[in-house]
Amino acid sequence: MDLSLWVELSYLLSSVLFVVGLKRLQSPATARGGNQLAALAMLIAIVTTLADNPAMTWTGIVAGMVAGGLIGGVLARTVKMTEMPELVGAFNGFGGAASALVAAAELVRVQTTGAALVLGDGLTIALSCLIGTVTLSGSFVAFGKLKGLISGNPITFPFQKTLNGILFLVLLGLGASVMGIFQVGGLTSLTVFAIFTVIALLLGILLVIPIGGADMPVVVSLLNSYSGLAASAAGFVIGNNVLIISGALVGAAGLILTMIMCKAMNRSLANVAFGAFGAEGATAAQVGAGGDKTARSCDAEGAAMMLAYAQSVIVVPGYGLAVAQAQHDLRKVMDNLEERGVDVKYAVHPVAGRMPGHMNVLLAEADVPYDQLYDLDEINDDFGRTDVVLVVGANDVINPDAHDPTSVIAGMPVLDVENAKSVIIMKRSLSPGFAGIDNPLFYMDHARMFFGDANASMGELVKEVRDA
Repeated sequence: MDLSLWVELSYLLSSVLFVVGLKRLQSPATARGGNQLAALAMLIAIVTTLADNPAMTWTGIVAGMVAGGLIGGVLARTVKMTEMPELVGAFNGFGGAASALVAAAELVRVQTTGAALVLGDGLTIALSCLIGTVTLSGSFVAFGKLKGLISGNPITFPFQKTLNGILFLVLLGLGASVMGIFQVGGLTSLTVFAIFTVIALLLGILLVIPIGGADMPVVVSLLNSYSGLAASAAGFVIGNNVLIISGALVGAAGLILTMIMCKAMNRSLANVAFGAFGAEGATAAQVGAGGDKTARSCDAEGAAMMLAYAQSVIVVPGYGLAVAQAQHDLRKVMDNLEERGVDVKYAVHPVAGRMPGHMNVLLAEADVPYDQLYDLDEINDDFGRTDVVLVVGANDVINPDAHDPTSVIAGMPVLDVENAKSVIIMKRSLSPGFAGIDNPLFYMDHARMFFGDANASMGELVKEVRDA
């Protein structure tokens, strides 16, 4: 059997492993195995590509793999859960940059050899560079917003969308020049390509800065889709089947997840991209929207008594749980309740946290059993039959104002925790969430506010539940 057949079979095996690995990512119970299969698929693809290109030197490639593996291992062990969304955003950016570099290297190779650039090859080079560079700059703007280096409020200015449209038209013209359709003055193809790249980077920045902090989970997911499309285009550039397939898988999966998250927020993708909604900074009027309403509070002892004598408890985790890193103490509290015979479940909203699946990852870190995790559609009907709901750091995803047609979050699917017999809400204050509006749940007769840092409060709750 000749080498070319072995190469194609290896690429086929790698592609199948990518598909199976992606399939297994849909459940927390199988996600770890799916990740390992995908990593194995990538290793097979890299080794096969090296074997198929004997002119390439193994030294640099292996050194890069070792360095990348060490960096990845250190990050996996040291990055805080609250910083995971920023890390994912950075990964998306680096993926886009890698695809753009592949396109640039191919253009340089063609120019160096003096060969004519085929129209189809020019198109894939332009697309790979465009998508890759937009992903690079857009992802690092998202990184800055999540990290707090850039304001989480929408950043807008007059004629911003018009400027974006003009830049896109310019990119189309420069892309046509890169493809060899016409020449721009006396500029060489490489010079035009450099200008094309700079404008694409600028466009990526301008596309993301007007999007508010509350929409960053959707943006991260969309940019993940872009990075996959860029990789697929890079596969066409170098004629690599497995790169085309794996990139298309990532692109499709990211787009599907983006649409799911938009549905979970009852908003269109266009509204997320151009609506300038979701600012983190609320006005003083919004913060004080409670007016003369009274929020009833409780301490750790009172919360422990409510939980210990309940027959059923549902936990609703939010970003505050990730910030406080209180998931391990939360698990201890729930384990204690289960020993008392309490039925414990976790309700996970699709957009809770700062990235897709953030709460699933957070709870998995604390070894919460996967069969106790329920999404919104599975558990919403159970709240009316539940004794106590413990909300830890969530806000907008439990706001009953979503059922009010006049609210800015009208129609957004929320967890109907207000239907439970009692609700305990662990928060630092009554401040609004990312949507910048007050939450009437905080003032309901059967709701109790457990104020304080979730880490310290959860530590107290562990002791009080144990002693209750």
